[in-house]
Parts: sequence; structure tokens; C-alpha cells
Amino acid sequence: MNKLDSAGHSIYFETGLESLTNIVESGKYSKIFVFADSNTSELCLPLFREMMDDFHGFDLIETDPGEENKNIDFCIGIWKTLLDFGADRKCLMINLGGGVITDMGGFVASTYKRGIDFINIPTTLLSQVDASVGGKTGIDVDNVKNMVGTFTLPQCVFIETAFLKTLPPRELLSGFAEMIKHGLIADQEYYKQLKNSDYLQVSAQAIYRSVEIKNEVVTEDPHEKGLRKILNFGHTIGHAVETYSLINDAQPLTHGEAIAIGMICEAFLSSTNNTLKAGELEDITAYISKLYPAYTIKEESFAQLMEFMQSDKKNENGQIMFSLLSSTGKCDYNCRVSEKDILESFTYFNRIGN
Repeated sequence: MNKLDSAGHSIYFETGLESLTNIVESGKYSKIFVFADSNTSELCLPLFREMMDDFHGFDLIETDPGEENKNIDFCIGIWKTLLDFGADRKCLMINLGGGVITDMGGFVASTYKRGIDFINIPTTLLSQVDASVGGKTGIDVDNVKNMVGTFTLPQCVFIETAFLKTLPPRELLSGFAEMIKHGLIADQEYYKQLKNSDYLQVSAQAIYRSVEIKNEVVTEDPHEKGLRKILNFGHTIGHAVETYSLINDAQPLTHGEAIAIGMICEAFLSSTNNTLKAGELEDITAYISKLYPAYTIKEESFAQLMEFMQSDKKNENGQIMFSLLSSTGKCDYNCRVSEKDILESFTYFNRIGN
């Protein structure tokens, strides 16, 4: 379980970063930068230094934490910092942090002087099972998530569960939503295993299985022309709710909390616009609504949510496109859904007591 070969790079599991020194040395890099946010610097950088022993030959580039900072203005600041440090095309960026850091760090690296090497060391459950794997980089523009980005593979990814000990329960629960999604779209047995597990004590084996599922999909469709779209289950509505919450809620939803809402709504759409059975919908709804905190999709937000969804990257010819379950463990993509049904899914979600 120590290594998973992906398209063009390797994903290392629970190796204590022992291979990182060799990779850095063999790359003969001119300079090495570690990109992190202030939270990661405080909580994870000491563990990174401990794992790397005497590896001190790097410059730290630090940014503010949070999705609201994943934008072009912060990227410009990072590019200027790299210039100030004299970074050339032979330098390496190590992205140490959650999904915002791996998304934005990968984007900065893939565009700086037309591309420098980067390595992802995800430190949150969400980034370990999702954001750091698959070669997607991106930043948000005008509240539209990941509107600008590239498909650029890291040199490698290191997944160490030791970093998860720095996380509060809410962040673990956020990442767990993506694991649930992996089971729902590709592996019914894995979904059942997750239902019988504790998100506060996620096993390395479960993380490996989630990464394995995502890797299998990404390897077959690296540029999201077809099958990879199933990874968006729960995200069409989920991203819209997440964006709305970020703008309007005093305590915004985490990514996983928003995706949990999206999965319930899109499971409902899977029952009305695809072949998901009523019993399966009830099971998914009951499990996710019990696990995640209550929330109400306010009726006055419906129009804005529809507006956000109109900007979704998966849309074609102005039509909102969904990835919907055909059954638990199987998913179809490029599913067209009417606005009436989408609004009905919001009503369904509110009706179940969230």
C-alpha cells in the first residue's frame, strides 16, 4: 500500500516522506520553495521538518488561509515573491497544505515562467482524497470556483495520515464527504464500509481506496472529456451552495458540508431523472443528513444558486449538466435536468429536516 502509480507520477502512502529527499536530490533543483498557509506553517511545518530530518534548504512562501484567498490577486503576490527570491525554471515548489494550497500552488507552479515542477503534500483529509490527486489546478474568479486553471500533474504526491492529527473534527468531516462520494459513484461495498466507520478515525486503507478510485477514473480520462465527470457528483449544486454560503453566511459551510447538501439534492435528481431507486435515495438521504449539520437552502437564495450553476464548467450550450447515480456505486454523466427539477431538489432537501 506504499505506492500507487498514477498517470505520469507516483502517489506515496505512509512512507514518512523518506522518498522525498531522493526525489529532490535527483531533480538537481536550483531552489526549493515550500508553499503553505499560516495555519499549515504553525501546525504542519514542524512535522514536515521532523519527517525530513535535516532538510532545511528551502524558502517558505506563506499565504492567508481560506477559499476566499484562492484568487488571482494572491497568485500575483506569489509570482512576485518567486521573482524576488530569484526563482528560475529549474526550481521546485512543494505545496504543503489543504485543497486551497494544492489547487493554488499547482496553478502558480504550472504557470510561473511557463511551468516549474511541483510536489503535493496534502495535510487535510479533503486534499488527501481529492484536491491533491488528478492534476487539476485552479483558482476562483468572481465567486465561480476553479474558473481558471490547468491540467498539470505534480512530480509526485505524498499522503501521510500523521498530518490528520492536526485537524479539528469539522475538517475531517469535510474530507469524509468526498470519500462518501467515491463510494456512491464507483464502489457500493466501499460505501457500505464507510457507513460502518467513524470519520474521526479514518483508516489509511480507506484513504487509499478513495485515492485508488479517483486515480482509476482520472487515468482513463485525464482531461475530463467523459468518465472523469462522474467525480462531480454532488458538486454542481454543492459548489453553488458553497459559494452562496461563503458570501452570505456568518460561518460559511466547509466544502464537504456543501457537497453533502449537493449529494442529497443530486441523489434526489438521480431518482427523478435517472434510475436510482427510491430505497437507495432514502438510504443516502438518511445517512448523509444524520452525519452532517442541519442547513436550510433559503427560498430567497434559489435564483442566485441557479445563476451560480449557470457558470459551472461542465455546462454545454447553456444547459446545466449533472452527473447522476444510476444506482448506489454507479454513476452516469452529461445528464440534463430541468430548472423545475433542480428547484424541487432544494425543496426536497429542506423537507428532510436540514
